[in-house]
Amino acid sequence: MFGFGKKRNVTPYDKTKKKPVIRSSICTGEQVAGFKDLETGRFYEVMLLRNEADLKEFMAQYAVEKDEIGREW
Repeated sequence: MFGFGKKRNVTPYDKTKKKPVIRSSICTGEQVAGFKDLETGRFYEVMLLRNEADLKEFMAQYAVEKDEIGREW
């Protein structure tokens, strides 16, 4: 009735071709979550991370564990 216990839909991605990555700006500290294509090296931006809740939302939406996520500067 109020959305409690509602399961989120997991958005699939190809784990053999893409790697979850967080890009961080050295100057501003801005963080963006997305996927890096392992063949071309191109980064696909998914969402802006403003706080820990945004990171948890990204991990839940794409069924990604924290140790799977790489970091780039």
